[in-house]
Amino acid sequence: MILRSVLSTAILLQLFCAASFAQETRRSPEEARTHIHPSLQKIPQGQLTDVLVLYRDEQTSGPSQIGHELERRHNVNLHTHFELAGSSAGQLTPSEIEELASDPDVAFIAPNEKVQALELDKGPESVGAYAALASGWTGKGIGVAVIDSGVTYTNCDWMATISGCGGNSSPRYAAQGSFVNNLNGSWTPPDDGEDAFGHGTHVASILGGIGAFSSSYVEKWAIYPTYYIHGIATGVNLISYRVLDQNGSGTDASVIAAINFAISQKNQLNIRIINLSLGRPVTTSYKNDPLCQAVEKAWKAGIVVVVAAGNYGRDNSVNEHGYGTITAPGNDPLVITVGAVNTFGSTNRDEHRVTSYSSKGPTAIDHIVKPDLVAPGNNIFAAQCSECALPSQYPANQVPDSDFASLPYAPTIGSSWYLRLSGTSMATPMVSGAAALLLQQNSKLTPDEVKARLMATATKSNFPASYTAVDAVTGATYVVYHDIFTIGAGELDITNALAGNATPSSSQSAASPGVVISGVSSKGNYTVSLVAGSNIIWGTSIIWGTNVIWGTNVSGMNVIWGTSIIWGTNTINGSNVIWGTGGIISSTGTEMASETTTAVINGDQ
Repeated sequence: MILRSVLSTAILLQLFCAASFAQETRRSPEEARTHIHPSLQKIPQGQLTDVLVLYRDEQTSGPSQIGHELERRHNVNLHTHFELAGSSAGQLTPSEIEELASDPDVAFIAPNEKVQALELDKGPESVGAYAALASGWTGKGIGVAVIDSGVTYTNCDWMATISGCGGNSSPRYAAQGSFVNNLNGSWTPPDDGEDAFGHGTHVASILGGIGAFSSSYVEKWAIYPTYYIHGIATGVNLISYRVLDQNGSGTDASVIAAINFAISQKNQLNIRIINLSLGRPVTTSYKNDPLCQAVEKAWKAGIVVVVAAGNYGRDNSVNEHGYGTITAPGNDPLVITVGAVNTFGSTNRDEHRVTSYSSKGPTAIDHIVKPDLVAPGNNIFAAQCSECALPSQYPANQVPDSDFASLPYAPTIGSSWYLRLSGTSMATPMVSGAAALLLQQNSKLTPDEVKARLMATATKSNFPASYTAVDAVTGATYVVYHDIFTIGAGELDITNALAGNATPSSSQSAASPGVVISGVSSKGNYTVSLVAGSNIIWGTSIIWGTNVIWGTNVSGMNVIWGTSIIWGTNTINGSNVIWGTGGIISSTGTEMASETTTAVINGDQ
């Protein structure tokens, strides 16, 4: 009895200590406010707001129960816990937000913001995908989670071979689920991984479609293809996690839920890559952004995360000429952030240029060098979801069969197979596909090694200092400067990447570095220095990265790691905005959104 009493007392003491720990170490009100997003500090008392609660990193080395503990400590309701992504979602009042922020186990509380899809053929061909396929590299067996608007079931592009088209199953469509209406996931129609918008299907086709309807398969309809439209990695297994609704919109919480689930399914489905052709404006540091921290969890779990840079490159609302407009989570230094190239229908890289709408770095608030590289993303032909919203909303973007086939006996067949879209959304699956080819070649590559290989082997010398881009419909012109914040490490080159053998130490990170203003020249130009930590693969003390990543000549300026580049005032006049502490596009309204949509649908000439 005495022993039992002692044990009971010990247990009670442990429970008391656990419950009182937060009270004893709670933050002051002033300190707590620094852990709350500024927009949440303006909400009227009593009003419920959708928020995301990011945990302190030390609590999330594995599946975390801290979200449940926070509920108990502070008597609040967090309706969904993303235990592998390091955050929880809930509806809280301002007083509850302030109470939670006082807890040292809470890293940051952010609004559950909206995300959206970020909307030439010969794109895959121009980066070496056809040559890779001829050599047997297809990405076979590599699982790629396409976190988007869903992927249509009824498309032969997901078959293993063209000859299998017409059956009832698509063996490479490995798994699906929806997180639009249920953050815990839904797998049954109508709330499942099926596409309703059309964006995710297009992205998946660029990534891994077999090009069934531009092949000999359609000869039964007297359509004789003259150009084979297929994706980068035709052997990958596609996993569709729907987070965007029928209008192409979603929330941070839905994306985080899908990432959290992808991490949990990594081993079962061999998920090695996550494709995020979506984003939203940067409103806080990536260190405090639950969406960015979720992609970091996936990266550290061994999943390569490839993210669209954004389509705000034309924005000049604060005189920034599109600089500093990288969207989240592409602003996170770990992930591979992809800008868009216009190939002008040519496989000759010397004719390629970065599009006018491709978002440019450095990232707002944190000043990270982005994008990491660029890939074809203008007027890309890929499979359409015929029952989805995009083809019906933009019928002019449906690709006539005559654009890829000879129709001697069926000249009236309509546009039913392919859709033409432009944007960094289309460039992103090009890089995801390339990553799949590398992982098929060497399954032991880490995400950092894949990123480093793609950046190191990117083509760097084909871009002129600048050129003038023209909008395909309005005729408006935009001057594009091919500097480090526009092209990153250069244009994706799959042939070079597969042939490359440079492998950095596995203990080093390929995190994109920061950049700081180090001075102003006598002519008023800014001297900008790149900053990388000592454990970064291409840090200033690491020989491997000094000449390989960006090359020695971009826009006629020396941009080797550790040296300085001149950012001339003729390139950007919005420097005070870029280098300020606020997000420069955080207040973007419908006018900017409509401009972005125009760029996505029409693209550059």
